Amino acid sequence: MELSITVVLIIITAISSYYGINNAAFMERCMFIPYKIKRNGQWDRFITSGFIHKDYIHLFFNMFTFYFFGGVVEQILAYKFGVPFGGAIYVLFYLLGIINSDIPTYLKNQDNSYYRALGASGGTAATVFASIIILPLSDICLFGILCLPGFILGVLFLMYSYFKGKNQDDAINHDAHLYGAIFGIVFILIVSPSSALTFIDEVMSYRPF
Repeated sequence: MELSITVVLIIITAISSYYGINNAAFMERCMFIPYKIKRNGQWDRFITSGFIHKDYIHLFFNMFTFYFFGGVVEQILAYKFGVPFGGAIYVLFYLLGIINSDIPTYLKNQDNSYYRALGASGGTAATVFASIIILPLSDICLFGILCLPGFILGVLFLMYSYFKGKNQDDAINHDAHLYGAIFGIVFILIVSPSSALTFIDEVMSYRPF
């Protein structure tokens, strides 16, 4: 059975996260620490931080979400560009989602020696929102209870991430969610401009009842 690129990325992330959870030195070296990036030139942390997670719950929620939405984006890119090239674009998209989502955080915390972050939230958010642009009316369910069309939940998520990022009242990097989501939207519109018109048409046709 041939594994999808999405599954391969999940396997790599699960293995590296497992190792990091059980190896503090490895975890510390891979984490996103703007202070060390600036002073030690450890630019690889922009990528490595996306392949480790704080604990198994953090890992599960990010990879569970990525699994369901990543498949949609992977298939669309494979359809548009062919399997080899489309797959390469998909991997690049995911990595750039992780990197770009951390740039604002880096600029904000490059002189803060205490700041640390980790996780694939930026790449996952980019994937979710690229999928929402492609299929805006597909329901997204929260905890299997509240189900809303993707575009509505997307707007609520962006608002939540923006205000939580401003308040900074918890340990979650909400900026990574916000900028990862924005990157996902911009990326899919660049590689598939027709998605914009399809998105508008579907949203305009939406009727809640």
